[in-house]
Amino acid sequence: MSRVVTRSINDQTGLRCLDLVQIGPERHIWLECRRDPEDSHGWRVVFYAAREFSREAEALNDARERVAWLDEETAE
Repeated sequence: MSRVVTRSINDQTGLRCLDLVQIGPERHIWLECRRDPEDSHGWRVVFYAAREFSREAEALNDARERVAWLDEETAE
């Protein structure tokens, strides 16, 4: 199975995002990315999950503990 972004959450500026990624059956990770408007490179990974999770919700909960801006954007 190839990697599939199952959810992408942007911050209010649109310069940071968090992607929840399924990397296999019951295998999920998250990636925090940023982009610089003056750079044509696009999104760059700046931080990522230190381990895999069996459910997307577990990956999101871990990201909320580690990515400062994320909890402000997701009031679920």
